[in-house]
Amino acid sequence: MNTSVTEELPSKSGDSGSLYQQLQQQRTRVLLLTLLLVCISVLFDIGTGSSWIGVSQVVEALINGPSGDSLATTIVWDLRLPVTLTCLVVGASLGLAGGLMQTLLANPLASPYTLGVSAAAGFGASVALLSGFSLFGLAWLGVPAAAFVTSGLASMAIYAIGRSRNMDAKVLILAGIVVLFFFQALQSLAQYLASPEVLQQIVFWLFGSLLKASWLSFFVSGVILLVGLTLALPKVWALTALSSGEERAQALGINTSRLRLQMFLLCSLLTAGAVSFVGTIGFIGLVAPHFARMLVGEDQRFYLPLASLMGALLLCASSLVAKLIIPGTIIPIGIVTSLVGVPFLLYLLVSRRFN
Repeated sequence: MNTSVTEELPSKSGDSGSLYQQLQQQRTRVLLLTLLLVCISVLFDIGTGSSWIGVSQVVEALINGPSGDSLATTIVWDLRLPVTLTCLVVGASLGLAGGLMQTLLANPLASPYTLGVSAAAGFGASVALLSGFSLFGLAWLGVPAAAFVTSGLASMAIYAIGRSRNMDAKVLILAGIVVLFFFQALQSLAQYLASPEVLQQIVFWLFGSLLKASWLSFFVSGVILLVGLTLALPKVWALTALSSGEERAQALGINTSRLRLQMFLLCSLLTAGAVSFVGTIGFIGLVAPHFARMLVGEDQRFYLPLASLMGALLLCASSLVAKLIIPGTIIPIGIVTSLVGVPFLLYLLVSRRFN
């Protein structure tokens, strides 16, 4: 009997290891497939617009570089590529920030939008437009700079409230809701005081639009995204432990309060860098992490990169849809993301996937 048991144990252990390897391979394939879909969506997004460009022409223009003399090269490198790349890094930043927030707060509704950071950025932009604020004499830099500052202040306010209660997840969520309503009220006040011309600019910015995206917005938001990934990925083990429960994470020697502080400040930086140039974009930071969780589970080694890729894919697909709904007109992308996000939230509620 003992011999039989002894002989079976390695077999079971081997089966367990094989299943684990298969699971890891499956998750890796999901990541690679999502990355491929992102690349495909980029090509179609660049080629779509008032002047249609075929995928082969887009690829040729990208390979030849900005020094080419064709019309397609000018359109791709001077007009559409910076917009599409900004779209990618903004979506990836919001997806990563949303994934971190949902893990830190153990709440499926946590996102930069629902916690008020995006609303704070909208208020900063409204004030800049209302006052004519400029940075280094450049009016077009004043809006993103003001949005960045106010979103940072909102994050500091949420952190200050949370710190007084030992960075408790429920307190942070309630603090975010308070900040959300506060800055939405300030947004309304700014719109009430604005002239009709300025009001139109404020409302258009609050819709969320990629029309003012540029190489500068791509580089600034891209650097912030790289910083975010560099700081978040080394914490994947601790975050995975936290996702399994507060007490279990503390039993493993993890300082959960410090971890929440570090990652929450990182979420704030990612959100500020994302929305400062393109305006308020909702639901990406909420929906992308849910897709990632459905596909790869809570293992943060796969969950966070996939949440970031999903954010990039969803926003790039939304950009493509925004160009196709009304030919010749680009609908603000924030409207498209909301139209996608609301049905998805209803699906989660009906299917009882909130737990």
